Amino acid sequence: MAAAGARRWWFLWAAVVAHAVASGAGFVEDLDESFKENRKDDIWLVDFYAPWCGHCKKLEPVWNEVGIEMKNMGSPVKVGKMDATSFSSIASEFGVRGYPTIKLLKGDLAYNYRGPRTKDDIIEFANRVAGPLIRPLPSQHMFEHVQKRHRVLFVYVGGESPLKEKYIEVASELIVYTYFFSASEDVLPEYVTLPELPAVVVFKDGTYFVYDEYEDGDLSSWINRERFQGYLNVDGFTLYELGDTGKLVAIAVIDDKNSSVEHTRLKSIIQEVARDYRDHFHRDFQFGHMDGNDYINSLLMDDLTIPTIVVLNTSNQQYFLPDRHIENTEDMVQFINNILDGTAEVCFSGNSRHMKIGPVQQTNCLWIHVIILKAAMAM
Repeated sequence: MAAAGARRWWFLWAAVVAHAVASGAGFVEDLDESFKENRKDDIWLVDFYAPWCGHCKKLEPVWNEVGIEMKNMGSPVKVGKMDATSFSSIASEFGVRGYPTIKLLKGDLAYNYRGPRTKDDIIEFANRVAGPLIRPLPSQHMFEHVQKRHRVLFVYVGGESPLKEKYIEVASELIVYTYFFSASEDVLPEYVTLPELPAVVVFKDGTYFVYDEYEDGDLSSWINRERFQGYLNVDGFTLYELGDTGKLVAIAVIDDKNSSVEHTRLKSIIQEVARDYRDHFHRDFQFGHMDGNDYINSLLMDDLTIPTIVVLNTSNQQYFLPDRHIENTEDMVQFINNILDGTAEVCFSGNSRHMKIGPVQQTNCLWIHVIILKAAMAM
């Protein structure tokens, strides 16, 4: 009898623990009106939700996992959630306009999270933004270690200067997207040659590029353009982030599981253009491929068959399709040049109108940017 009773208590205790983990009890704090006054001494990662919101309900178990892991790893970041419909005035003060909205609150600053709603991605964002704005790399060993972990690596090289002040300013704005580091020149790999100091360098795609104010313009715009690899596996969230760069996105829409010549050929053509024509096109174009046509067809309200190539303007409702079969790299380069000089036909999402326009200009229209966000969030 005693043994049976002990087993019942054990199962009861296990059930209580399992429920606590599933619900995030003790790991995710329910926040109320007192949060506004009490939060400033801590760093908070907050999910602003609405009880009726389907996406919020889908996020809830992930959010509980975030709270558990942040607690277990000893993070200084506290994880909470707030019913933005019950505390609408507080949510409005933090700029909450939709649900769910994830923000990291650090002092007087509020950083928006706009990436995939997975545990690992959210935790990576929290650790990046909650940590130092500029992370020093004191040795070659540390540089090599960090470079292995980051496909795109921004490094300020040199001492105090107006460029460093600008770098810090840009980091405070773009830390939501990428890490920022600093190092002395002797820490860099031997193959790196800097024309002068101080300098800002980005390491990516197996090489490096040095910021030139006269060639590249504003530092913030340059970093925003360079924070992606030259060639990407594109999905909805990537498209949404690319909307902030002002670039057109040239995509090979293929079936990753299809190893036929046509699918692999189009992917290779885009990769070759991204690599071999960087100096010509990287300011205006991002290159990559997308697996399957379901997402792109829902986005463009079109019926593209795969494999195909499409160039998407994420700043408005325009996209471009080749007017002839793309056989090789030279054909793709010609297609891109036609887009740039205004001789390529432009398509408008949602209808069949085609027309020729002047040279492509980036706009501030939010139409397709919003559609991309909504589609990405439904993934």
